[in-house]
Amino acid sequence: MKILVVDDDAGLRRTASLILENEGYDIATASDGEEALARAADWLPDLILTDVRMPGVDGLEFLDRYKEAGGTGRTIVMTAYGSQDLAVEAIRKGAYDYIDKPFSPEALLLRIRIAEEHGSKDQEIKRLRKEVRVERRRGDIVVASSGMKAAVVLAERVAQHPTTVLITGESGTGKELIARLVHQASARADGPFVPVNCGAIPENLLESELFGHIKGSFTGASRDRAGLFEEAQGGTLLLDEIGELPQALQVKLLRALQEGEIRRVGESKSRQLDVRILAATARDLETDVQEGEFRSDLYYRVNVVRIHLPPLRHRVDDVPALPQHFLDLYNESLGLAIAGFEPEAVKALSAYSWPGNIRELENVVERAMVLADSDRIGEDDLPATIRDPKTSVKAAGGNLSSDELSVKKRTWELEKHLIGRALEVTGGNRTRAAELLDLSYRALLYKIRDYGLD
Repeated sequence: MKILVVDDDAGLRRTASLILENEGYDIATASDGEEALARAADWLPDLILTDVRMPGVDGLEFLDRYKEAGGTGRTIVMTAYGSQDLAVEAIRKGAYDYIDKPFSPEALLLRIRIAEEHGSKDQEIKRLRKEVRVERRRGDIVVASSGMKAAVVLAERVAQHPTTVLITGESGTGKELIARLVHQASARADGPFVPVNCGAIPENLLESELFGHIKGSFTGASRDRAGLFEEAQGGTLLLDEIGELPQALQVKLLRALQEGEIRRVGESKSRQLDVRILAATARDLETDVQEGEFRSDLYYRVNVVRIHLPPLRHRVDDVPALPQHFLDLYNESLGLAIAGFEPEAVKALSAYSWPGNIRELENVVERAMVLADSDRIGEDDLPATIRDPKTSVKAAGGNLSSDELSVKKRTWELEKHLIGRALEVTGGNRTRAAELLDLSYRALLYKIRDYGLD
C-alpha cells in the first residue's frame, strides 16, 4: 500500500516514514498541503497521513482541494492534543479517521491497518456490485446468435480501456444496451451513464444541451446551466445517432474529444472533462464522409473500436428467445400472467423480417400481451402485418397501369405506409417512431405533415 505522509515537521515525517517502511509500506512525503496535492496527483497514494495545522495550504484546505481534484485515497489527519474540533471538521470534509499527536508506533500502525482493511472491503464490495451490474445488463441482451456473442465479448473487452467506441447497426438493434454494457463493465461503472439522441434535439438547442450555457448567453437563458457533458463527469456519455450532428457542432465535439475540455455557450473559459465518449449510429458514416456530410477527422476520432450489431433478420437463433424475454419482462412490469406463445404465433414471429429490429419485436410482444384474451398469445393476437406480411410492390409481369409503374408514386405509398405503421407500433410516440424508421426527428415531422398524418 502507498502512503503519503504530510507534515511541516521534518522530524515527524522521518519518524512516521521509518515506522511505516519497516512494516513494508511504500512511503512518500510532503512538507505542506500544496506539495502534497502535486505529489498525490502524480503518485496516486492509497492513504494519506496529514497534519491539520500547516503553513500555506493547511490540512483542511488540502482535504477540500484533494476531493475536488478527484482524489480517492483515504485520509487520516494528525491533530495536536486538545484539537478535537479540528479533527471533527476534517471528518466532516471527508477524512476517514484522525490520530492525536504525539502518537506511539503501535497506535499509528493500528489506525493504518484498520483503514487498509476497510479499504480492501470497500474495493471488494465495489467489485461485486460491478459484477452484479454487468450480469444484470447482460441479462437484457439475448446472445444466442454468433453475431451478438461476438459483439458482447468485444464490448466487455474494450470496456477495460478508455478507448472511444463506435457502435453501429440498424435502428432498433440494441446499440444503447451495448453501450450500457461497456459502461457497466468499465472502471467508470459507479459514475453516471448519460445517453443523448443527437437527432431528437432541435438543432438550435443542441449545443446548449451538450455543452451547457451561462446566464444571458441567449434569449431565455435565465440562469447558468450545465450540459450533458458535465452531467456525465466521471462516467460515460453516449452520443446516439452521432451522424445527425450538424457540421458546426461536429467541429466543437472534435475539440472536446481532442482537448478533453468544453466551453459553455457564452463562456470564455474552458472546463476540464473526465468523460468517456461512446458513439452510436444507424447511418453509413463512411458514405457521409465521402459526401461531405460528416467530418473525416471526427469520424476517425470516434471510430477507434467499432462494435457492429447485426439486424434481427440475420440473428435467426435469437428470434425464438427474444419474445420469451420480453414476455417475462412485461409480465413483471405490467402485472400480467401470460404463460407463453402458441406454436402458430412463434412460427409467424420467426417468419417475419422485422424491419424495425428488436424495438419492433418488443412493441409487438407488449401489444399482444395487453390485448390477449387468454394466458397464451395466439397468432390472432399479433398485428395483421405479422400474420400476413405483404409486399408493397406488385410482382412483375401482366398488364400494369401507369400508376403501378410509377416509382415516385409507389415510393410515396410505401413511405407513407411505413410511417403510419411506425406511429401505430409506437402508440404515436414520434421520437420512438423516428428511431424505428431510421429518420431524424425533424425529418419525420416534415414527412408527417407532407403525408397528412398529423
